[in-house]
Amino acid sequence: MGIKVGIVAELAPGERRVAMVPTALSVLNKTGAELILEAGAGERAGFPDAEYTAKSVRIAGRQEIFDTADVVLQVRSPGANPETGGSDVAQMRRGQTVIGFGEPLTALDAARGLAERGVSFLAMELMPRITRAQSMDALSSMATIAGYKAVLIAADTLPRMFPMLMTAAGTVAPARVLVIGAGVAGLQAIATARRLGAVVSGYDVRAVVKEQIESLGARFIVLNVGAVDAEGKGGYAKAMSEDDLRRQREAMGGVLAEQNVVITTAAVPGKKAPILITREMVERMAPGSVVVDIAAERGGNCELTKPGETVVHNGIYIVGPVNLPSAVPYHASQMYAKNIATFLKYLIGKDGNLALDREDEIVRETLVTHGGEVVHAKVRELMGLTKAELAADERR
Repeated sequence: MGIKVGIVAELAPGERRVAMVPTALSVLNKTGAELILEAGAGERAGFPDAEYTAKSVRIAGRQEIFDTADVVLQVRSPGANPETGGSDVAQMRRGQTVIGFGEPLTALDAARGLAERGVSFLAMELMPRITRAQSMDALSSMATIAGYKAVLIAADTLPRMFPMLMTAAGTVAPARVLVIGAGVAGLQAIATARRLGAVVSGYDVRAVVKEQIESLGARFIVLNVGAVDAEGKGGYAKAMSEDDLRRQREAMGGVLAEQNVVITTAAVPGKKAPILITREMVERMAPGSVVVDIAAERGGNCELTKPGETVVHNGIYIVGPVNLPSAVPYHASQMYAKNIATFLKYLIGKDGNLALDREDEIVRETLVTHGGEVVHAKVRELMGLTKAELAADERR
């Protein structure tokens, strides 16, 4: 008999995604895992219970899932759900494994709580960006959704159309869109804005992405800010120095003034988003222009951003969307479910049981708590725990 895997409904306010969808179950079919789903867990994403039961998933109550499941799959685990996640921690039991997003680099108290509960927690956002983990990279999947949706928000907010149109009433000039940051979200935003007919430019401190930006039909913006080392471990962004940020802002001001839409995507894992657009830079833009700040949840790339709100300053709209993937819950859930199912299959051994090999890079980089301790090196460092204490924990 294989392990029992439970999928629970998301309790975080406004969260419409679900951790597993019926079409992703085929990935787990050969593992022998038994799946149980909390009633109605997929409905807000467009997946009714009947679609799961047709795939041999049993419907159960939330309490039963936490009482009996060996593994619990979530989108927002307690650290990523500060409002209501505590109630889940109280239901988890020692030896249980939880997989989901958990903000482990900032939600340190939640990590402590999971460790004290004896839970093994694997954080999807810590998935290393290596070739063999590419199909498990949920952060990139959700960034794809965010980049797409940000452009639709911009198009809906902008008091003009994106494409050039030749009409009997004259020619409609295309909108000018600048995307700052050419990671997964930024590249998807560039591609989406191009599909809508805008004239698109892209900027990134990493000159290496110039070819990717241009391959999507956008112009690569070159700013004379000198050499900047902006790529950290695993391909994730690294925090820039304040001097680098200042030089970048000074050079960017004139470029922004020419745009109708600016989409910012710069975020550094576990840190506050860097301010790339100041109040003064916004004030140089034409009235009716739009800034969509994808980094709003981490404080925002624009000085005027307010998370979850649209601020109007001098006639310019600064939109601070939060949880953009939840705004497209069907496909966001579909992509996330494929990532998490592939990850779970990777963790299940040939005997059908879960195998957390801490010598394996994928396990080591994602495992936050295990055996009653916080075991992730970076999280421990942020907590102020020493290497000697870590070694002692591992010996125990």
